[in-house]
Amino acid sequence: MIVSKLTSKAQTTIPQPIRSALGLQPGDELLYEITDGQVILTKARTGVTSDDPFGAFEEWHSEADTKAYAEL
Repeated sequence: MIVSKLTSKAQTTIPQPIRSALGLQPGDELLYEITDGQVILTKARTGVTSDDPFGAFEEWHSEADTKAYAEL
């Protein structure tokens, strides 16, 4: 079992084995799902929004693409 502690500011450090298992990097977003008193933590898919029809295409999420299409 892996344990972390909650601070007085409601913050915690995600232990390294969890970060590795989920492939987490600084800036990644997390999803929390509460089911029957348990929390399921998953890495959020980034860049996919209902307003962005191209968000599902991971190959179009480079920094160059972001700059090129920023004004559209």
